Amino acid sequence: MIARVQPLTRTRAVRGPFDYRLGAEHGEVGIGSVLRVPFGGRATLGVVVALAERSELAPDRLAEPQSVLPAELPPDLVALAGWMAGEYCSTPARALRVVLSAGAADVGRPRRALVAELTEGGRDALAGGVRLTAKQRAALTHLLLHGASGASQLGLDTARRLQARGLVTLEQRIRPRRPPRHAVGSAPASAPQLTEEQRRALESVLAALCAEEQPASRDFLLHGVTGSGKTEVYLGAVAATLARGRSAIVLVPEIALTPQSVERFRARLGEVVAVLHSGLRAGERYDEWLRMRAGEARVCVGARSAVFAPLSDLGLIVIDEEHEGSYKHEGDPRYDARSVAEHRARQHGAVLLAGSATPRAESVSSKRRLALTKRIDGRALPAVEVLDMRGLHHPLHPETRVALADLRRAEGKAIALVNRRGWSNFLSCKSCGHVWLCPNCEVALVLHRTGSLLACHHCGHRETVPGRCPACASISVARHGAGTERVEHELIEALGSPAFPIFRLDADSTSLSERARTLQRFQAAPGGVLVGTQMVAKGHDFQGVSLGIVLDADQTLRFPDFRAEERTFALVTQLAGRTGRGRAGGRVLVQTLSPAARAIAFAAQHDADGFLADELVRREALRYPPYATLIRVVCAAREADAARSVASALRGLISPPDTIVLGPAPLFRLRARARSQLVIKASDRSAAIRAVG
Repeated sequence: MIARVQPLTRTRAVRGPFDYRLGAEHGEVGIGSVLRVPFGGRATLGVVVALAERSELAPDRLAEPQSVLPAELPPDLVALAGWMAGEYCSTPARALRVVLSAGAADVGRPRRALVAELTEGGRDALAGGVRLTAKQRAALTHLLLHGASGASQLGLDTARRLQARGLVTLEQRIRPRRPPRHAVGSAPASAPQLTEEQRRALESVLAALCAEEQPASRDFLLHGVTGSGKTEVYLGAVAATLARGRSAIVLVPEIALTPQSVERFRARLGEVVAVLHSGLRAGERYDEWLRMRAGEARVCVGARSAVFAPLSDLGLIVIDEEHEGSYKHEGDPRYDARSVAEHRARQHGAVLLAGSATPRAESVSSKRRLALTKRIDGRALPAVEVLDMRGLHHPLHPETRVALADLRRAEGKAIALVNRRGWSNFLSCKSCGHVWLCPNCEVALVLHRTGSLLACHHCGHRETVPGRCPACASISVARHGAGTERVEHELIEALGSPAFPIFRLDADSTSLSERARTLQRFQAAPGGVLVGTQMVAKGHDFQGVSLGIVLDADQTLRFPDFRAEERTFALVTQLAGRTGRGRAGGRVLVQTLSPAARAIAFAAQHDADGFLADELVRREALRYPPYATLIRVVCAAREADAARSVASALRGLISPPDTIVLGPAPLFRLRARARSQLVIKASDRSAAIRAVG
């Protein structure tokens, strides 16, 4: 038998698959098997993409795999990787590497532990008059109440003495590495009474789950205002999918949201829920992957990479907060997890359920819309006040400071969104105007007071905070702008106390566990302020938050991106949605230099329909998605002239019908490489992909 193997090389010049001869010692090898094969003078991982009875080469010219690894991709994921390679102008090897990285690539030895189990003699010893030390009695009682347990839990010496007396047995067993659990957020263990809108939405999804309909009719958009109970619709749909013997994937946009989402689904569905995301340790990720591959777990909750969960008979894919840009992968292939989910749902004849309070224009135009127009508790959406920051230099508007002081007296809770990490955006010399820039990227370094450093948020370059200007030796250095660290400091000085703590949540948190603990502390505190970047506005459900604050709300409007207004509208709306979920109601203060901006005006009115209708008119006039496909080609080189000349040459080669090619245009230098880009606007996506690929 011949295995056609795709070696997982990064180079685009080498395209497989390549034939390898299988022997009896290799055991069962099928499509999706992961092999270690000799390739290019060294051993590398490869994935079997096909099997054949003969090869074009003579058998004695074919190499054999060195080993067959325990990980094995399902054939549907192998096919999915092939589709991704074509759709995103990548290679099958790179696409397979991305799919494997969801968990299968973390191949290692299973964790074993010495496990103690109570014998009948041990039970009799507890019940009878056998002499036991206090430690021995405690150990036997623990085993009686909790069943088999790790010997280290009982004390190894104690366990060995009990074994010698025949009261327990000890043996080495495989112990799955499970992700840590965090009690963040809550969901009732039994389904609550649904509102009429929730019931209608769920019935539409269940009808598609049960009926033999065309794939296009199985894509839904759950457009619900913040606090309208979208999660209960997801939970009901997943439970119904499991009842039909099928599996489900639930995607969330941020790793920081995963603990809350996992606990909600586990509370309702139990241990059939697994979790996948890049924040797990390699062993935890691999063991969760194996649980799903074996069918022990039938629901996967996770961030972007969870779309590659190895679940069989997939019946439902949920995309929560479907508007979030974090579903796009920045590596190669530059896949969009939402598009991959749509393709995978069609592969399996599954239902796709995307939900958001601020959906993308593309989703509104392509999916069946299910509306949730009211909050489940019947409370009104919070009032939004736009505060004009023109002429003000303090990061907090006077009205914001008054509102926070009132909140402290009332012992309430607030969430403040600052869309920048660090202390200040950049430093400049007051004497000569010198600005501290990254030596690798054409961007200003951000001041971080924690650690006393300047950092580049693109390449990771760091340097110490300067004492004087390197250009003119002046010690007069100015700090510009405010990030999460400075706002946290301002709030601690003005309001902070043990009874009214200030919490910070951003990407500078060292681990997922640390972020989860911050959310737990904020949830448990009677009052306080949670300060953070965009992650504080994404899907959190905290009761008692009565004040929301958006600082520099128009910052995203200044991005050179056709989605800038959509993202600004979503950011303000989503932060507003975290407030007013308790009896006290809510109030949102939006600080901006552009109080009349279209996106901010619509967000202040909670008018998603009006914004989307207006946005679709603008997109059609400018030929932006969903009315055209955009493809960006970025050329990078050491020198700017080289990057520009390659982009110019490529422009002459890309000419599919009904296509506009814009550029080349320079981009800022990134990681010591100059960049130039082309943007292709095309009506026919397939033709444009073929032309670019």
